Amino acid sequence: MKIRRGAGRLDQPRPSRRSALARRPAEADAFGRVAERIARFIGTARFLVLQSVVVVIWICYNIVMPLDLRFDNYPFIFLTLALSLQAAYAAPLILLAQNRQDDRDRANLAQDREQTGRQLDDTEYLAREIAAVRVKIGELATRDYLRSELRTELRALLAESVAVGEDTDGGQRRGAGTQARRAERRNAADRRP
Repeated sequence: MKIRRGAGRLDQPRPSRRSALARRPAEADAFGRVAERIARFIGTARFLVLQSVVVVIWICYNIVMPLDLRFDNYPFIFLTLALSLQAAYAAPLILLAQNRQDDRDRANLAQDREQTGRQLDDTEYLAREIAAVRVKIGELATRDYLRSELRTELRALLAESVAVGEDTDGGQRRGAGTQARRAERRNAADRRP
């Protein structure tokens, strides 16, 4: 028994004889994109002008030319058929494009809702954080409060140093200065912001 070359194994299917183009899976959205392009073109002023020019040329050609050169005589049946066929295909293409646009709008709306929800959550979080900071600031000492406390302490220290006046040797304290100098220091401490 002679085995043919390329016959392959019997437990595996044969490779398909279709062309590479036929085996390639078609993209599901390709027809919808083409339909949208056509519908977009049909809805332009350029298309209306182009169609009007074609109809005028068609009618003029079939009226002016001799009878044997005309391809669509007076009732223009062929022109009516062509325009009806174009309308029959244009309507479903436009509807398909509208349905795709509605689907995109729904997806965008859902995405916008989700983003708005996240922004609302972020805003609420920031509002809570700001409220917490306000509470903490209320508990903090202000600059004016600290200044008044420091002035009080400085006055107490100055009053204490004035009361001591002399050191243990019976001499005058070093660096304390005279009474006038002490009064100047007190005044300067009170004037500080």
